Amino acid sequence: MDSATDTLPDADSCYRALLARDARFDGVFFTGVKTTGIYCRPICAVRTPRRSSCVFFSSAAAAEAAGFRPCLRCRPELAPYALQQNLAHAVWQRIAAGALNEGSGENAEAGGALERLAAEVGLSSRQVRRVLLRHFGVSPVELAQTQRLLFAKKLLQETTLPMPEVAYAAGFHSVRRFNALFASRYRMAPSVLRRTVGDVVAPGALTIRLAYRPPYAWDRIMRYLSARAIPGVEAIGEAGGELHYARGVRLGGVDGWLRVSHLPQRHQLRLEAASALAPLLMPLVARVRSQFDLDANPAAIEAHLAQDPLLAPAIDRVHGLRVPGAFDVFELAVRAVLGQQVSVAGATTLAGRLALRFGAPAATPYADVKLHFPTPRTLAGLQADALAQIGLPRSRAGTVIELARFAAGEGLRFAPGIALADAVARLKTVPGIGEWTAQYIALRGLRFPDAFPAGDLGLQKAASGSADGRLDERGLLARAAAWTPWRGYAAMLLWHRSELLSERDAQ
Repeated sequence: MDSATDTLPDADSCYRALLARDARFDGVFFTGVKTTGIYCRPICAVRTPRRSSCVFFSSAAAAEAAGFRPCLRCRPELAPYALQQNLAHAVWQRIAAGALNEGSGENAEAGGALERLAAEVGLSSRQVRRVLLRHFGVSPVELAQTQRLLFAKKLLQETTLPMPEVAYAAGFHSVRRFNALFASRYRMAPSVLRRTVGDVVAPGALTIRLAYRPPYAWDRIMRYLSARAIPGVEAIGEAGGELHYARGVRLGGVDGWLRVSHLPQRHQLRLEAASALAPLLMPLVARVRSQFDLDANPAAIEAHLAQDPLLAPAIDRVHGLRVPGAFDVFELAVRAVLGQQVSVAGATTLAGRLALRFGAPAATPYADVKLHFPTPRTLAGLQADALAQIGLPRSRAGTVIELARFAAGEGLRFAPGIALADAVARLKTVPGIGEWTAQYIALRGLRFPDAFPAGDLGLQKAASGSADGRLDERGLLARAAAWTPWRGYAAMLLWHRSELLSERDAQ
């Protein structure tokens, strides 16, 4: 990309999307209105401004750097992220999760936070600045400041956190600095945005909302997760006819819990979390957004995959299907190893035994969520014979221990922008992890949308197009070539296609 505007659709296309209030473009661009000095999402319900009054930006940070302030009606901080598989967006996602929050204001770049981020990326801090300036039109500091301010704005409008806690949760290390920057950018005091919270919040909890691009096949995703939820660690429940997901959380040395439910009329998920997690809300939200694939653009993905007559019927039955991720990559990776050569139900049973035997107690308000999954260091210190007692073959117990050692040595921390092939090759250096396991971890744990476990028997059968047929791995990869760069979503459609066919035959 030669400039920040290269990531945008052309201006006329942006304006047509604005006229239509097209949700497919929510988070893809923002509209600055020159007559008001305000920037909005393309779905904003206010009267559409004239074309001559509009200027379009690829990010909220670019709009704010140009002097625009966020709309109080459409609330740009709620917009889904623009999911692009490139280095600039990978770095941006780290910043959105609080990677630069250890510094503050203009001192963030001068301190160690940017240097550490650059080292993770494999670039110099100067190269990171150059990449972000070229792609977004703003520096790392400006990008981080915008994310902090928008997150603080979100907390002010959706929670009852005291003002100092809002500032710290949003990554500011000084309330004075927070107040000054807020007033400078938004031309008002933070207290002006404090609202009466409409959601009913349980004692000791806080609630915020996370937007997505519709549609979202929530019930289908919940069914998928329900079959794979680790007993005691996570659970799918039902309240008032609506399904929700709950789990214990260990993050940054803090123990807590979370619950995620669906607000279909608002095109949002409702995240409820233990109030003890307030200082860690930015990384917590980043994990939940990734776990529930909230930044996917289902219209673009489905338009591409529907060109294949094998996938089109599945898309028609289940619009808005996502690739469910994982709150913790290590937890998902262990679950994948436990699933080698056994059924989904068998792997779930083994994972529950593992958590019960080697996990730690978790204090949550949910009777069926009472454990934290074992840490890499806990499992790395075991002998294979001890781990095999949960019902594992000794060789697979050894793989779990090798994986734990790999994770304890930061092996599951991948640099932003790493290629899928390189990530898979690195995972396969763990003894006992082959192509299928590595691709599955890359798909659900590392969030590669083109990861594709072609060795999966269910996929091979579903892709054959007949009840009794089956493609071999090479044939499936050849068939899947046309599904790139969304082969992971095609895999989910094929898995769900098999479930739908089974349901139909059972009726």
